[in-house]
Amino acid sequence: MTRLTHLDETGAARMVDVSEKSVTAREATAEAVIVLASETFEEVAAGRMPKGDVFAAARIAGIMAAKKTYELIPLCHQIPLSKADIEFEPLPERSAFRIVANVKTNAQTGVEMEALAAVSIAALTIYDMVKAIDRGVIIESVRLLAKSGGKSGEFKATQPKLRQRGHISKPRAATLMHEAVTVAPRDNINAEREAFRTFMSDRRLRATEWAKQAGVPAAQIYSYLTGRSRSLPRESSEKLARAARVRVEDMFAGKSR
Repeated sequence: MTRLTHLDETGAARMVDVSEKSVTAREATAEAVIVLASETFEEVAAGRMPKGDVFAAARIAGIMAAKKTYELIPLCHQIPLSKADIEFEPLPERSAFRIVANVKTNAQTGVEMEALAAVSIAALTIYDMVKAIDRGVIIESVRLLAKSGGKSGEFKATQPKLRQRGHISKPRAATLMHEAVTVAPRDNINAEREAFRTFMSDRRLRATEWAKQAGVPAAQIYSYLTGRSRSLPRESSEKLARAARVRVEDMFAGKSR
């Protein structure tokens, strides 16, 4: 068995001496899955939580956690981060969100713990944002997905089975929809998304029910609402508009689709 470098000859904990190691480019990616009640999932995806934008708060919290990992975990080194990115993927069939953190550095030690801390704190922040209406939230599958750089080389995790309340199910592929190929300024994209979210809120439209009525995948709506996709496919927009008995442009505050 490989000797644990965090223990000295007497078995006492210590911070590993990395002073003789070379400074190299290092990267790590980690994930967490947070499972909500179906009603809570709908409210979060639609941006209707009383505390505000759940994903914005969780993203900032995750980035801060990555930067402060050395303060949270006693034997971690303080290292400069060149990147800390948090993304959220809706898993509507499980009423869950997958949180993925990617962290990079040029240093003498890796950033696995920073990536793991980022997804853990992001998940806890989501819990804090929704606990008033859903205390049964489950945070699961916190794990390292991949790492590169350093003497130990590359690591890639195998695909696990993820647990849902009451049964086991496999995770879906990362790509949830085929987006329409359109290029628009980011300000316009965000304005349309907010208008679409307001449209749903004003009419009390739930993504799953609306999508079913329109005959489109609910995942397309969730991906658009959470910012994972830049736009809805034109055909889906038209079907959703017909189901809501409005024009397509009415869903996006007069913007032409």
